[in-house]
Amino acid sequence: MFEKRPDGELVQIEERAWTMNMVAALEHVNYIVAGGREYETIEGRLNVDTGKLELLLVPMRND
Repeated sequence: MFEKRPDGELVQIEERAWTMNMVAALEHVNYIVAGGREYETIEGRLNVDTGKLELLLVPMRND
């Protein structure tokens, strides 16, 4: 999972193994909570070179 910062920088939040159910749920979710923070899912990319699903996220403001 990668956080997209306001300046466009991408920062890896974490890497984890996902179950097939979790991957299937991505069709229906718009937000993810990771490390106690809520993120909006922007897009996903399947990196076939590394065999990884990469998610681009932006943090939600909790004002």
